[in-house]
Amino acid sequence: MGKKLSIITEDVKTIFRRDPAARSLLEVLTCYPGLHAVWMHRVAHFLWNRKFLFSARFISHVNRFITGIEIHPGATVGRRFFIDHGMGVVIGETAEIGDDVLLYQGVVLGGTSLEKKKRHPTLGNNVVVGAGAIVLGAIKLGNNSRIGAGSVVLHEVPANATAVGVPARIGLGFSASDIERLEHGKLPDPIADAIRYVLEEQEKLEDRLAKLESKEGLTSRIDKYLELKKKEIAQEFEDMSKELRK
Repeated sequence: MGKKLSIITEDVKTIFRRDPAARSLLEVLTCYPGLHAVWMHRVAHFLWNRKFLFSARFISHVNRFITGIEIHPGATVGRRFFIDHGMGVVIGETAEIGDDVLLYQGVVLGGTSLEKKKRHPTLGNNVVVGAGAIVLGAIKLGNNSRIGAGSVVLHEVPANATAVGVPARIGLGFSASDIERLEHGKLPDPIADAIRYVLEEQEKLEDRLAKLESKEGLTSRIDKYLELKKKEIAQEFEDMSKELRK
């Protein structure tokens, strides 16, 4: 009994720690469907493990009806698991979720196989999955990993890494302090980083070519015009990238 009470207390404290909108114990206990969904799932999972399969599925179904969150009773969740807002979250049967994991609304931990085997994701400890992200297959998201909002993850994500995009790619430049402040709007853009790298390499090649042409007297007005336009495009791209990161 003491352990169960400890888990319940942890769940409530986690909401106060994770959500700045939480203002009172009464509000948390009555107005947080993510909390209700986790508690009902713990009951359903208990029955599932003891082979009361229909009862477990029925509780899961009622859970979905009340909270808008679908968690299969076979899924395993760790301690201090928080589903923020939660509407539209789907967690499959063989999903495994570690401790201190945070999911936002619309997240799907789905399967990619019809075989009766491990077919859903495994999330390590302290993982954060942004709104609308989809994680598919029996893949692992390492400890402290982050998934950007709207991303589609099809491959494993290493510990302490951030995956962004469709399909998701590993990005750089997102600190742990940002994730604690829930600043998902500052996620890196690996596609933009790749384009920027290509442009920089092209710049180097054009500089070398310009030097060779200058020695041969092949420079012209069109070269200067193209150089000016290229700088304008690069500046527009940089401004757009900064605007998206705000």
